[in-house]
Amino acid sequence: MGEKIRQILSDSSSARWTALLIVSFTMMMGYFITDVMSPLEVLLTKTTAEGGLGWSSSDYGFFAGSYSYINVFLLMLFLGGIILDKMGIRFTGLMSCSFMVIGVIIKYIGVSTDFGNQHFTISAINFDIPMSVAVASLGFSIFGMGCEICGITVSKIITKWFNGHELALAMGIQVALSRLGTAGAMMISLPVANAFHNKVSAPVLLGAVLLIIGALSFLVYNVMDKKLSKSVEEAGREERNSSDEPDDSEQFRFKDLKLIFSNPGFWCITLLCMLFYSGVFPFLKFATKLMVANYGVSERFAGILPGLIPFGTIFLTPLFGTIYDKVGKGATLMLIGSIMLTIIHIIFALHILPYGWFAVIIMITLGVAFSLVPSAMWPSVPKIIPMKLLGSAYAIIFYIQNIGLALVPVLIGKVNDYDPTYTTSMSIFAGFGAAAVVVATILLIIDKKKNYGLQKANIKK
Repeated sequence: MGEKIRQILSDSSSARWTALLIVSFTMMMGYFITDVMSPLEVLLTKTTAEGGLGWSSSDYGFFAGSYSYINVFLLMLFLGGIILDKMGIRFTGLMSCSFMVIGVIIKYIGVSTDFGNQHFTISAINFDIPMSVAVASLGFSIFGMGCEICGITVSKIITKWFNGHELALAMGIQVALSRLGTAGAMMISLPVANAFHNKVSAPVLLGAVLLIIGALSFLVYNVMDKKLSKSVEEAGREERNSSDEPDDSEQFRFKDLKLIFSNPGFWCITLLCMLFYSGVFPFLKFATKLMVANYGVSERFAGILPGLIPFGTIFLTPLFGTIYDKVGKGATLMLIGSIMLTIIHIIFALHILPYGWFAVIIMITLGVAFSLVPSAMWPSVPKIIPMKLLGSAYAIIFYIQNIGLALVPVLIGKVNDYDPTYTTSMSIFAGFGAAAVVVATILLIIDKKKNYGLQKANIKK
């Protein structure tokens, strides 16, 4: 391996895959926390006499959307991308991990403390929520800021180590491991809460411990990142964009952001990301009660069903990533996934075959769609954006995505208060899917005109 280090560390397959597994573990723990309370809406909305926290569907919707409030309204995610391009991977990664840990601790305080009848009220705008909702939402917002900045950092890390190699496969595996964290949260949160006498705080505390371990693992990656930078210098490479400290010709400049803002392909990917994820992640927040209300399944089984979506991506996202690496057709994969998402939500809206076994089939199919789009979308960004701007580019994509993740759950929570049959909310999700189909089609057309290479293989022969 010494020969490889004298060239460049990322040329070593064992080194780059080790780096990938380390940062993927950090993100996996982050995604566990992201959805650790998604299966618990049933408990949260029970009265305090029944062992719940007495939240309404609107309260839960506000909390679910709070993940993105700081990112969207305080522009922290956009600033995080600039920090990443200016300060580098190591600094930004540790900063984001710290925010995640602080946020989950505050979130735990919010759901474990008895606030009595205290409310957080802003009379000027007629805003009033229980104090437990306010504190938990504050923690979730801080955590969300850290998690999203960590996400764009990890995306740049993977591009740094795998550019010219198995880029789509690497990103697919990272997404798959992140979804494993989501699947774990969806499947074990309710059983853990039930084991501790319906305490919502129990799975949150478990997640906090796992997240701290994940944050510590990022310190190990920092050691490898330093070695990679050193190997680039020793090899005398001119491609200093692979280094965490690029040379003057590759340093970030604010004026270079116009290369992002003027790129039509970038905006298609950004809009597609927002629409597609708005039809998936907010759906997961409410899917447990949907299964109980419309498919006649038990609360315990209903908590497991949404976990089938991310669980399916664990195997399929790397598979589709490999196809993109070797065959190409990235824009086509995104289009097919968007079409599948639309059809699935239409089925939910029409209440076709309201049986538990059919819900399982639909959830698995949604998992396939959820694998197709990310496996092609994330590795497509480096094809149209230069490395020195990649952090800012991913930050803008994540920022726009977070607008949907912030507002859609609030909308769905209010809609479900008035339409508990979920017909309206599923129709809204189907609308997001249909819009994603339109955008994916436009991206396919633009790629042919601009020759971005989205339909070409990633591996250089």
